[in-house]
Amino acid sequence: MQERKIRVLHILNRFNLGGPTYYAVYLTRFLPEDFEAVLIGGVKDEQEGTSEYVTAQYGVDPILIKSMHRSIGFNDFKAYKEIRSIIKQYKPDIVHTHAAKAGFLGRMAAYRCGVKVIVHTFHGHVFDKYFNASKSNFYQFLERFLAKISTAIIALSDKQRYDLVEKYRICSKEKIQVIPLGLDLAKYVENKEQKRLMFRKSYNFADDEVVIGIVGRLAPIKNHTLFMQAMQKVKSATTKRIRLLIVGDGEEHAHIESMCRQLNFTFANYNSQQGGECPQVDVIFTSWIKEVDEVYAGIDIVALTSLNEGTPGSLIEAQAANKPIVATRVGGVADIVKEGNTALLVESENVEEFAQKTLSLVEDEGLRQELSQNGSQYALDSYGYRQLVQNMAQLYRRLLIKSESSR
Repeated sequence: MQERKIRVLHILNRFNLGGPTYYAVYLTRFLPEDFEAVLIGGVKDEQEGTSEYVTAQYGVDPILIKSMHRSIGFNDFKAYKEIRSIIKQYKPDIVHTHAAKAGFLGRMAAYRCGVKVIVHTFHGHVFDKYFNASKSNFYQFLERFLAKISTAIIALSDKQRYDLVEKYRICSKEKIQVIPLGLDLAKYVENKEQKRLMFRKSYNFADDEVVIGIVGRLAPIKNHTLFMQAMQKVKSATTKRIRLLIVGDGEEHAHIESMCRQLNFTFANYNSQQGGECPQVDVIFTSWIKEVDEVYAGIDIVALTSLNEGTPGSLIEAQAANKPIVATRVGGVADIVKEGNTALLVESENVEEFAQKTLSLVEDEGLRQELSQNGSQYALDSYGYRQLVQNMAQLYRRLLIKSESSR
């Protein structure tokens, strides 16, 4: 008789385009043969890019929890009951939750259903720069409670572990495991020159223009205000032709357009997939682009200006594509780039320093090449998805053995 496989239920906040979706998909699709896994998750926000093509690409057929949304609301109890129903039906040995909303509803449901092993991954945290002090304190209190009913907590970097254990005292160091993010990076390495030519042609970028791109949600935490202010200083200080590419969408879109007007940047909303000719403007808003490997191939400098970050997959992808980075030193950023080797880091909210570091890359093509040449090998060696899956499978087995021995 064939031995029953280890069942893992992954619970994702929502199926939006972003790092957590890829992470959960890899762990659903590529676990070793002694595992089987199911992925469930909530509904993306209207302005977010969908990750349906990601699940389809890797052959994962997820279950959509239509009552689970990003914001807190009356539907949360309905989502909780639906998750409990799925747990009772599937009978997983392990429930693994990803990010805050799924972490709360999923861990509570798993605990009430008596699941043997409950694991939670912090893809970031909301304790800094997201909310006022009282709300942040409430979320810390809630996460401390949830940590007590968790078998293990996953941090994606040493900095994140420090925050969870020392800074915010969410859990003990014995309960936390550091398992770095893993991504499918092959496409960022392949055919870069061909992709670059195609991308720059489709967006009307001349060979002598330095294109600076920022990729991600247009949300307050990403601090596009700093990006725009710093880029205005760069434009004023250089004789080189620079163009800005804002990839993504979200609630801050209108505000960033308003900033373009205030800073005398010409701008347009254009995506090459729509057809037509891209206008010759300073700033192009592309909305979401699925083929982000083509974006990295086509631009010259990658920017990240966030007020807080977990482990931004965009910077891993940028390094895989051999692109120099200028980023704020927040969250796990310093753990995933090689400062001075693949990236220049700046203190959070320092417009002058961000402008100066970016200007140095705009002016010096040799420095851009120096910061980009080692990125691919570093990213592939450190952040391939197969290593993530192997590390997680080993942890799952250890936790199950420990759970069985304590019963």
